[in-house]
Amino acid sequence: MKVHRSRSVRQAKVTTDGEGLVSHAGAALLAELADRSGLTDGLSAAMADCGIRWREHDPGVVLTHLAVAIADGADCLSSMRALSDQEALFGPVASYATSWRAVDAVASPELGGIATARAAARSVMWETGGAPQSVTIDFDATLVDAHSDKQDAAPTYKKGFGFHPLGAWCDETGEFLAGMLRPGNAGANTAADHIRVLDEALAQLPAAYQAGHRPGDDASTVRHPILVRADSAGATHDFLDALRARNIGFSVGFDVDGRVRDALLLAQEEDWAQAVEADGSVRKGAWVTELTELADVSTWPERSRLLCRRERPHPGAQLSIFDTGEGFRHTCVLTDQEGEVPARELAHRLHARVEDRIRTAKDSGLRNFPFEDFVRNEAWLAMVMVSQDLFAWAAMVCWDDAHKKAEPATLRYPLLHVAARLVRRGRDLHLRIDETWPWRDALDGAFARLRAALC
Repeated sequence: MKVHRSRSVRQAKVTTDGEGLVSHAGAALLAELADRSGLTDGLSAAMADCGIRWREHDPGVVLTHLAVAIADGADCLSSMRALSDQEALFGPVASYATSWRAVDAVASPELGGIATARAAARSVMWETGGAPQSVTIDFDATLVDAHSDKQDAAPTYKKGFGFHPLGAWCDETGEFLAGMLRPGNAGANTAADHIRVLDEALAQLPAAYQAGHRPGDDASTVRHPILVRADSAGATHDFLDALRARNIGFSVGFDVDGRVRDALLLAQEEDWAQAVEADGSVRKGAWVTELTELADVSTWPERSRLLCRRERPHPGAQLSIFDTGEGFRHTCVLTDQEGEVPARELAHRLHARVEDRIRTAKDSGLRNFPFEDFVRNEAWLAMVMVSQDLFAWAAMVCWDDAHKKAEPATLRYPLLHVAARLVRRGRDLHLRIDETWPWRDALDGAFARLRAALC
Protein backbone atom coordinates (compact mmCIF):
# COMPACT_ATOMS: atom_id res chain seq x y z
CA MET A 1 0.00 0.00 0.00
CA LYS A 2 1.44 3.39 -1.03
CA VAL A 3 1.43 6.04 1.69
CA HIS A 4 0.91 9.62 0.47
CA ARG A 5 2.87 12.49 1.96
CA SER A 6 0.55 14.37 4.34
CA ARG A 7 2.33 17.75 4.51
CA SER A 8 1.62 20.74 2.31
CA VAL A 9 5.07 22.32 2.58
CA ARG A 10 8.63 21.25 3.20
CA GLN A 11 9.67 22.40 6.62
CA ALA A 12 12.77 24.59 6.47
CA LYS A 13 14.83 26.49 8.97
CA VAL A 14 14.09 30.20 8.84
CA THR A 15 17.01 32.65 9.05
CA THR A 16 17.33 36.40 8.52
CA ASP A 17 20.82 36.56 7.05
CA GLY A 18 19.99 36.57 3.33
CA GLU A 19 21.83 39.00 1.09
CA GLY A 20 21.03 40.66 -2.22
CA LEU A 21 17.47 39.36 -2.47
CA VAL A 22 14.82 41.57 -4.08
CA SER A 23 11.17 40.97 -4.90
CA HIS A 24 9.00 42.65 -7.54
CA ALA A 25 12.03 42.46 -9.80
CA GLY A 26 9.92 42.51 -12.95
CA ALA A 27 8.42 45.87 -11.98
CA ALA A 28 11.89 47.30 -12.62
CA LEU A 29 11.20 46.70 -16.32
CA LEU A 30 8.35 49.23 -16.24
CA ALA A 31 10.49 51.74 -14.34
CA GLU A 32 13.31 51.35 -16.86
CA LEU A 33 10.79 51.71 -19.69
CA ALA A 34 9.65 55.03 -18.18
CA ASP A 35 13.27 56.21 -18.00
CA ARG A 36 14.23 55.14 -21.51
CA SER A 37 11.10 56.58 -23.15
CA GLY A 38 11.79 59.98 -21.59
CA LEU A 39 8.67 59.83 -19.45
CA THR A 40 10.54 60.27 -16.14
CA ASP A 41 12.35 63.36 -17.43
CA GLY A 42 9.05 64.72 -18.71
CA LEU A 43 7.40 64.23 -15.34
CA SER A 44 10.31 66.04 -13.69
CA ALA A 45 9.79 68.97 -16.04
CA ALA A 46 6.07 68.94 -15.27
CA MET A 47 6.78 69.32 -11.55
CA ALA A 48 9.62 71.81 -11.87
CA ASP A 49 7.50 74.85 -10.93
CA CYS A 50 5.17 73.23 -8.41
CA GLY A 51 6.53 75.40 -5.57
CA ILE A 52 8.33 72.71 -3.59
CA ARG A 53 12.08 72.61 -3.06
CA TRP A 54 13.02 69.00 -3.64
CA ARG A 55 16.16 68.01 -1.79
CA GLU A 56 16.64 64.27 -1.90
CA HIS A 57 13.98 63.05 -4.33
CA ASP A 58 13.40 64.13 -7.92
CA PRO A 59 9.65 64.75 -8.38
CA GLY A 60 9.62 62.96 -11.73
CA VAL A 61 11.07 59.86 -10.11
CA VAL A 62 8.49 60.09 -7.31
CA LEU A 63 5.63 60.13 -9.84
CA THR A 64 7.24 57.38 -11.91
CA HIS A 65 7.56 55.21 -8.82
CA LEU A 66 3.90 55.89 -8.03
CA ALA A 67 2.81 54.88 -11.54
CA VAL A 68 4.96 51.72 -11.40
CA ALA A 69 3.51 50.87 -7.98
CA ILE A 70 -0.02 51.29 -9.38
CA ALA A 71 0.87 49.02 -12.30
CA ASP A 72 2.25 46.58 -9.74
CA GLY A 73 -1.11 46.52 -7.96
CA ALA A 74 -1.04 49.47 -5.53
CA ASP A 75 -4.39 51.09 -4.75
CA CYS A 76 -3.16 53.79 -2.34
CA LEU A 77 0.05 55.66 -1.49
CA SER A 78 1.02 53.35 1.35
CA SER A 79 1.26 50.48 -1.16
CA MET A 80 4.37 52.13 -2.61
CA ARG A 81 6.19 50.31 0.14
CA ALA A 82 6.45 47.38 -2.27
CA LEU A 83 9.08 49.49 -4.08
CA SER A 84 10.57 51.39 -1.16
CA ASP A 85 11.49 48.10 0.52
CA GLN A 86 13.55 47.25 -2.59
CA GLU A 87 15.95 50.21 -2.48
CA ALA A 88 18.82 48.12 -3.84
CA LEU A 89 16.86 47.75 -7.09
CA PHE A 90 14.73 50.90 -7.37
CA GLY A 91 17.06 53.30 -5.58
CA PRO A 92 15.76 55.70 -2.93
CA VAL A 93 11.95 55.61 -3.08
CA ALA A 94 10.09 58.51 -1.51
CA SER A 95 8.45 57.97 1.84
CA TYR A 96 4.70 58.13 2.27
CA ALA A 97 4.92 61.74 3.43
CA THR A 98 7.09 62.82 0.47
CA SER A 99 4.86 60.97 -1.98
CA TRP A 100 1.83 62.71 -0.49
CA ARG A 101 3.55 66.09 -0.91
CA ALA A 102 4.24 65.28 -4.56
CA VAL A 103 0.60 64.40 -5.22
CA ASP A 104 -0.57 67.41 -3.23
CA ALA A 105 1.63 69.67 -5.38
CA VAL A 106 -0.15 68.59 -8.57
CA ALA A 107 -2.51 71.33 -9.75
CA SER A 108 -3.86 72.28 -13.16
CA PRO A 109 -0.47 73.37 -14.61
CA GLU A 110 1.17 70.16 -13.38
CA LEU A 111 -1.65 68.03 -14.80
CA GLY A 112 -1.04 69.72 -18.15
CA GLY A 113 2.67 69.03 -17.83
CA ILE A 114 2.02 65.37 -17.04
CA ALA A 115 -0.15 65.11 -20.16
CA THR A 116 2.65 66.72 -22.20
CA ALA A 117 5.18 64.24 -20.79
CA ARG A 118 2.92 61.32 -21.68
CA ALA A 119 2.42 62.59 -25.23
CA ALA A 120 6.16 63.04 -25.78
CA ALA A 121 6.93 59.55 -24.48
CA ARG A 122 4.13 58.13 -26.64
CA SER A 123 5.71 59.64 -29.74
CA VAL A 124 8.99 57.92 -28.84
CA MET A 125 7.27 54.58 -28.33
CA TRP A 126 5.25 54.79 -31.53
CA GLU A 127 8.43 55.54 -33.46
CA THR A 128 9.88 52.25 -32.24
CA GLY A 129 7.33 50.37 -34.33
CA GLY A 130 4.20 50.42 -32.23
CA ALA A 131 2.35 53.03 -34.30
CA PRO A 132 -0.94 51.94 -35.93
CA GLN A 133 -1.87 53.09 -39.43
CA SER A 134 -5.26 54.32 -38.30
CA VAL A 135 -6.60 55.10 -34.85
CA THR A 136 -9.84 54.04 -33.22
CA ILE A 137 -10.70 55.89 -30.01
CA ASP A 138 -13.23 54.20 -27.74
CA PHE A 139 -15.18 56.32 -25.27
CA ASP A 140 -16.88 55.00 -22.17
CA ALA A 141 -17.63 55.99 -18.59
CA THR A 142 -17.59 53.83 -15.48
CA LEU A 143 -18.68 54.09 -11.86
CA VAL A 144 -16.16 54.09 -9.02
CA ASP A 145 -17.59 53.73 -5.52
CA ALA A 146 -16.37 55.89 -2.66
CA HIS A 147 -16.63 54.39 0.81
CA SER A 148 -16.06 57.67 2.66
CA ASP A 149 -16.99 61.32 2.18
CA LYS A 150 -14.80 62.76 -0.58
CA GLN A 151 -14.93 66.05 -2.41
CA ASP A 152 -17.40 65.98 -5.32
CA ALA A 153 -18.39 62.36 -4.68
CA ALA A 154 -22.11 62.07 -5.34
CA PRO A 155 -24.93 59.50 -5.64
CA THR A 156 -24.83 57.47 -8.86
CA TYR A 157 -27.62 56.25 -11.10
CA LYS A 158 -27.05 52.74 -9.77
CA LYS A 159 -27.89 53.88 -6.22
CA GLY A 160 -24.24 53.95 -5.21
CA PHE A 161 -22.01 56.85 -4.14
CA GLY A 162 -18.76 57.97 -5.69
CA PHE A 163 -17.42 59.11 -9.05
CA HIS A 164 -18.30 58.69 -12.73
CA PRO A 165 -15.05 59.14 -14.71
CA LEU A 166 -15.12 59.30 -18.50
CA GLY A 167 -12.23 57.82 -20.48
CA ALA A 168 -10.90 57.40 -24.01
CA TRP A 169 -8.73 54.46 -25.08
CA CYS A 170 -6.82 53.72 -28.28
CA ASP A 171 -8.25 50.40 -29.43
CA GLU A 172 -5.23 49.41 -31.53
CA THR A 173 -2.68 49.80 -28.72
CA GLY A 174 -4.74 49.66 -25.51
CA GLU A 175 -3.38 53.01 -24.29
CA PHE A 176 -5.48 55.07 -21.88
CA LEU A 177 -5.30 58.32 -23.85
CA ALA A 178 -7.40 60.64 -21.73
CA GLY A 179 -9.67 60.61 -18.72
CA MET A 180 -11.88 63.03 -16.86
CA LEU A 181 -12.78 62.64 -13.20
CA ARG A 182 -16.43 63.57 -12.64
CA PRO A 183 -18.91 63.43 -9.75
CA GLY A 184 -21.06 60.34 -9.45
CA ASN A 185 -24.14 62.19 -10.71
CA ALA A 186 -22.44 63.41 -13.92
CA GLY A 187 -24.53 62.71 -16.98
CA ALA A 188 -23.54 59.81 -19.21
CA ASN A 189 -24.31 61.77 -22.39
CA THR A 190 -22.87 65.19 -21.48
CA ALA A 191 -21.50 66.38 -24.82
CA ALA A 192 -19.19 69.00 -23.28
CA ASP A 193 -17.39 66.27 -21.30
CA HIS A 194 -17.03 64.08 -24.38
CA ILE A 195 -15.60 66.98 -26.41
CA ARG A 196 -13.11 67.87 -23.69
CA VAL A 197 -11.89 64.27 -23.40
CA LEU A 198 -11.77 64.06 -27.21
CA ASP A 199 -9.43 67.05 -27.48
CA GLU A 200 -7.24 65.72 -24.67
CA ALA A 201 -7.07 62.33 -26.39
CA LEU A 202 -6.11 63.92 -29.72
CA ALA A 203 -3.38 65.93 -27.97
CA GLN A 204 -1.86 62.63 -26.84
CA LEU A 205 -1.28 61.47 -30.41
CA PRO A 206 1.94 62.21 -32.32
CA ALA A 207 1.82 65.27 -34.58
CA ALA A 208 1.42 63.23 -37.76
CA TYR A 209 -1.75 61.67 -36.35
CA GLN A 210 -3.16 65.02 -35.28
CA ALA A 211 -2.75 66.47 -38.77
CA GLY A 212 -6.13 67.34 -40.26
CA HIS A 213 -7.97 66.64 -37.01
CA ARG A 214 -7.94 70.07 -35.42
CA PRO A 215 -11.18 72.06 -35.52
CA GLY A 216 -11.61 73.58 -38.95
CA ASP A 217 -8.75 71.65 -40.62
CA ASP A 218 -9.09 70.79 -44.30
CA ALA A 219 -10.03 67.13 -44.71
CA SER A 220 -7.37 66.77 -47.42
CA THR A 221 -4.63 67.28 -44.78
CA VAL A 222 -5.60 64.13 -42.88
CA ARG A 223 -2.71 61.67 -42.89
CA HIS A 224 -4.12 59.04 -40.55
CA PRO A 225 -7.90 58.49 -40.31
CA ILE A 226 -9.43 58.44 -36.84
CA LEU A 227 -12.68 56.72 -35.86
CA VAL A 228 -14.45 57.42 -32.58
CA ARG A 229 -16.72 54.75 -31.11
CA ALA A 230 -19.10 55.12 -28.20
CA ASP A 231 -22.30 53.65 -26.87
CA SER A 232 -25.57 55.59 -27.06
CA ALA A 233 -24.20 58.14 -24.56
CA GLY A 234 -22.10 59.48 -27.43
CA ALA A 235 -25.10 59.97 -29.72
CA THR A 236 -25.48 63.71 -29.11
CA HIS A 237 -25.63 66.37 -31.79
CA ASP A 238 -22.91 68.52 -30.24
CA PHE A 239 -20.46 65.64 -29.93
CA LEU A 240 -20.99 64.34 -33.46
CA ASP A 241 -20.79 67.87 -34.85
CA ALA A 242 -17.47 68.27 -33.01
CA LEU A 243 -16.20 65.06 -34.59
CA ARG A 244 -17.25 66.19 -38.04
CA ALA A 245 -15.51 69.57 -37.49
CA ARG A 246 -12.32 67.61 -36.73
CA ASN A 247 -12.68 65.27 -39.75
CA ILE A 248 -13.14 62.29 -37.44
CA GLY A 249 -15.47 59.43 -38.26
CA PHE A 250 -18.00 58.16 -35.75
CA SER A 251 -19.82 54.98 -34.83
CA VAL A 252 -22.12 55.36 -31.84
CA GLY A 253 -24.96 53.43 -30.32
CA PHE A 254 -28.48 54.68 -31.05
CA ASP A 255 -31.59 54.26 -28.96
CA VAL A 256 -34.39 52.11 -30.37
CA ASP A 257 -37.00 54.85 -30.16
CA GLY A 258 -40.41 55.21 -31.82
CA ARG A 259 -39.09 56.14 -35.26
CA VAL A 260 -36.69 53.22 -35.21
CA ARG A 261 -39.47 50.80 -34.23
CA ASP A 262 -41.65 52.17 -37.04
CA ALA A 263 -38.76 51.66 -39.47
CA LEU A 264 -38.26 48.10 -38.26
CA LEU A 265 -41.90 47.33 -39.00
CA LEU A 266 -41.33 48.53 -42.57
CA ALA A 267 -38.14 46.55 -43.12
CA GLN A 268 -38.56 43.57 -45.42
CA GLU A 269 -37.33 40.14 -44.45
CA GLU A 270 -35.10 39.95 -47.50
CA ASP A 271 -33.33 43.15 -46.37
CA TRP A 272 -31.77 41.38 -43.41
CA ALA A 273 -28.25 39.98 -43.93
CA GLN A 274 -26.42 37.52 -41.72
CA ALA A 275 -24.22 39.17 -39.09
CA VAL A 276 -20.56 38.12 -39.04
CA GLU A 277 -17.85 37.56 -36.46
CA ALA A 278 -14.35 39.03 -36.42
CA ASP A 279 -12.89 35.84 -37.92
CA GLY A 280 -15.29 36.05 -40.87
CA SER A 281 -17.60 33.31 -39.67
CA VAL A 282 -21.36 33.72 -39.45
CA ARG A 283 -22.81 35.01 -36.18
CA LYS A 284 -25.52 32.49 -35.47
CA GLY A 285 -28.96 33.83 -34.70
CA ALA A 286 -28.10 37.43 -35.66
CA TRP A 287 -28.97 39.54 -38.71
CA VAL A 288 -28.27 43.15 -39.73
CA THR A 289 -29.91 45.72 -41.97
CA GLU A 290 -29.78 49.42 -42.80
CA LEU A 291 -32.68 51.67 -41.80
CA THR A 292 -31.37 54.95 -43.21
CA GLU A 293 -34.10 55.19 -45.87
CA LEU A 294 -36.83 54.14 -43.44
CA ALA A 295 -36.04 56.38 -40.48
CA ASP A 296 -35.45 60.14 -40.61
CA VAL A 297 -31.79 60.84 -39.73
CA SER A 298 -31.60 64.17 -41.54
CA THR A 299 -30.99 66.07 -38.29
CA TRP A 300 -27.71 64.20 -37.78
CA PRO A 301 -24.47 64.99 -39.65
CA GLU A 302 -24.52 64.55 -43.40
CA ARG A 303 -23.91 60.98 -44.67
CA SER A 304 -25.09 59.45 -41.40
CA ARG A 305 -26.30 55.87 -41.65
CA LEU A 306 -28.58 53.99 -39.25
CA LEU A 307 -27.79 50.28 -38.93
CA CYS A 308 -29.62 47.69 -36.87
CA ARG A 309 -28.83 44.23 -35.58
CA ARG A 310 -31.46 41.78 -34.43
CA GLU A 311 -30.59 38.58 -32.66
CA ARG A 312 -32.23 35.89 -30.67
CA PRO A 313 -32.08 36.95 -27.01
CA HIS A 314 -29.81 35.05 -24.71
CA PRO A 315 -31.21 33.72 -21.41
CA GLY A 316 -31.78 36.54 -18.95
CA ALA A 317 -31.74 39.33 -21.56
CA GLN A 318 -33.90 42.33 -20.68
CA LEU A 319 -36.28 42.99 -23.56
CA SER A 320 -38.58 45.89 -24.32
CA ILE A 321 -42.24 45.27 -25.10
CA PHE A 322 -41.42 45.74 -28.78
CA ASP A 323 -38.60 43.19 -28.63
CA THR A 324 -40.80 40.75 -26.77
CA GLY A 325 -43.41 40.99 -29.50
CA GLU A 326 -40.87 40.59 -32.30
CA GLY A 327 -38.97 37.81 -30.55
CA PHE A 328 -35.61 39.50 -31.17
CA ARG A 329 -33.32 41.88 -29.31
CA HIS A 330 -32.60 44.96 -31.41
CA THR A 331 -29.57 47.26 -31.19
CA CYS A 332 -28.81 50.21 -33.47
CA VAL A 333 -25.69 52.04 -34.65
CA LEU A 334 -25.39 55.54 -36.09
CA THR A 335 -22.27 55.89 -38.24
CA ASP A 336 -20.83 57.89 -41.11
CA GLN A 337 -18.57 55.08 -42.28
CA GLU A 338 -18.95 53.54 -45.73
CA GLY A 339 -18.98 49.83 -46.45
CA GLU A 340 -21.18 46.77 -46.29
CA VAL A 341 -23.65 46.68 -43.43
CA PRO A 342 -22.31 43.47 -41.78
CA ALA A 343 -18.76 44.82 -41.79
CA ARG A 344 -19.75 48.21 -40.36
CA GLU A 345 -21.92 46.62 -37.67
CA LEU A 346 -19.06 44.30 -36.71
CA ALA A 347 -16.66 47.25 -36.52
CA HIS A 348 -18.95 48.92 -34.02
CA ARG A 349 -19.55 45.73 -32.06
CA LEU A 350 -15.81 45.59 -31.37
CA HIS A 351 -16.34 48.69 -29.24
CA ALA A 352 -17.17 46.15 -26.51
CA ARG A 353 -13.40 45.76 -26.02
CA VAL A 354 -13.47 49.03 -24.11
CA GLU A 355 -14.95 47.05 -21.22
CA ASP A 356 -11.68 45.10 -21.12
CA ARG A 357 -9.75 48.39 -20.98
CA ILE A 358 -11.88 49.59 -18.08
CA ARG A 359 -11.44 46.30 -16.24
CA THR A 360 -7.66 46.42 -16.56
CA ALA A 361 -7.64 50.07 -15.48
CA LYS A 362 -9.68 49.19 -12.41
CA ASP A 363 -7.18 46.43 -11.73
CA SER A 364 -4.48 49.11 -11.85
CA GLY A 365 -5.67 51.88 -9.58
CA LEU A 366 -8.98 53.03 -11.08
CA ARG A 367 -11.02 50.99 -8.62
CA ASN A 368 -10.27 53.49 -5.85
CA PHE A 369 -9.70 57.23 -5.57
CA PRO A 370 -7.85 57.32 -2.26
CA PHE A 371 -7.82 61.04 -1.44
CA GLU A 372 -10.41 63.36 0.09
CA ASP A 373 -9.49 66.24 -2.24
CA PHE A 374 -10.80 66.22 -5.84
CA VAL A 375 -7.60 67.62 -7.40
CA ARG A 376 -5.46 64.99 -5.67
CA ASN A 377 -7.76 62.33 -7.07
CA GLU A 378 -7.29 63.89 -10.51
CA ALA A 379 -3.55 63.41 -9.98
CA TRP A 380 -4.22 59.78 -9.04
CA LEU A 381 -6.20 59.33 -12.28
CA ALA A 382 -3.27 60.79 -14.22
CA MET A 383 -0.95 58.21 -12.65
CA VAL A 384 -3.44 55.44 -13.49
CA MET A 385 -3.24 56.55 -17.12
CA VAL A 386 0.57 56.48 -16.93
CA SER A 387 0.47 52.94 -15.53
CA GLN A 388 -1.75 51.84 -18.42
CA ASP A 389 0.63 53.49 -20.88
CA LEU A 390 3.53 51.54 -19.39
CA PHE A 391 1.66 48.25 -19.82
CA ALA A 392 0.75 49.14 -23.42
CA TRP A 393 4.30 50.18 -24.26
CA ALA A 394 5.70 47.03 -22.69
CA ALA A 395 3.41 45.04 -24.99
CA MET A 396 4.82 46.99 -27.96
CA VAL A 397 8.51 46.41 -27.32
CA CYS A 398 9.10 44.06 -24.38
CA TRP A 399 6.80 41.08 -24.03
CA ASP A 400 6.94 38.01 -26.21
CA ASP A 401 3.91 36.82 -28.17
CA ALA A 402 2.63 34.79 -25.23
CA HIS A 403 2.31 37.89 -23.03
CA LYS A 404 1.51 40.72 -25.44
CA LYS A 405 -2.24 40.48 -24.85
CA ALA A 406 -2.06 39.47 -21.20
CA GLU A 407 -3.79 41.71 -18.67
CA PRO A 408 -2.02 43.19 -15.62
CA ALA A 409 -3.44 40.61 -13.23
CA THR A 410 -2.02 37.86 -15.45
CA LEU A 411 1.41 39.48 -15.75
CA ARG A 412 2.01 40.26 -12.10
CA TYR A 413 2.60 36.81 -10.68
CA PRO A 414 4.92 35.34 -13.35
CA LEU A 415 6.78 38.50 -14.42
CA LEU A 416 6.34 41.57 -12.21
CA HIS A 417 6.39 40.03 -8.74
CA VAL A 418 9.23 37.59 -9.35
CA ALA A 419 12.05 37.51 -6.80
CA ALA A 420 15.68 37.68 -7.86
CA ARG A 421 19.16 38.16 -6.48
CA LEU A 422 20.94 41.46 -7.05
CA VAL A 423 24.69 40.99 -7.44
CA ARG A 424 27.35 43.60 -8.07
CA ARG A 425 30.38 42.59 -10.11
CA GLY A 426 32.82 45.38 -10.54
CA ARG A 427 30.82 48.32 -11.85
CA ASP A 428 28.00 46.16 -13.20
CA LEU A 429 24.80 45.29 -11.40
CA HIS A 430 23.33 41.87 -12.21
CA LEU A 431 19.72 40.86 -11.61
CA ARG A 432 19.84 37.09 -11.31
CA ILE A 433 16.50 35.32 -11.82
CA ASP A 434 16.09 31.81 -10.47
CA GLU A 435 17.01 29.35 -13.21
CA THR A 436 14.04 27.14 -12.27
CA TRP A 437 11.47 29.95 -12.66
CA PRO A 438 9.18 28.96 -15.57
CA TRP A 439 9.05 32.50 -16.98
CA ARG A 440 12.74 33.37 -16.61
CA ASP A 441 13.35 33.51 -20.37
CA ALA A 442 10.30 35.72 -20.95
CA LEU A 443 11.52 38.29 -18.44
CA ASP A 444 15.13 38.09 -19.62
CA GLY A 445 13.97 38.59 -23.20
CA ALA A 446 11.79 41.53 -22.17
CA PHE A 447 14.74 43.43 -20.72
CA ALA A 448 16.85 42.62 -23.79
CA ARG A 449 14.17 43.82 -26.22
CA LEU A 450 13.63 47.02 -24.23
CA ARG A 451 17.33 47.91 -24.27
CA ALA A 452 17.65 47.09 -27.94
CA ALA A 453 14.62 49.21 -28.90
CA LEU A 454 15.45 52.19 -26.67
CA CYS A 455 19.21 52.40 -26.41
